[in-house]
Amino acid sequence: MKEWFKAAGIRALRTVAQAAIGAIGGAALFNEVSWAVVGSTALLAGIMSILMSISGLPEIENKNK
Repeated sequence: MKEWFKAAGIRALRTVAQAAIGAIGGAALFNEVSWAVVGSTALLAGIMSILMSISGLPEIENKNK
């Protein structure tokens, strides 16, 4: 179970970073970035990543074969 949490956490952190980069990239200038939108987008992406990991993680499934 510890292995699942580690793999799911790493996957969620990567997803959060990708979502934040995408949200920041939507602004024409850096000072026009809506940090509330970036934060909420990244948070939602992290939650969705954890929920999707419940259905299975290839990193864990491949090790157990």
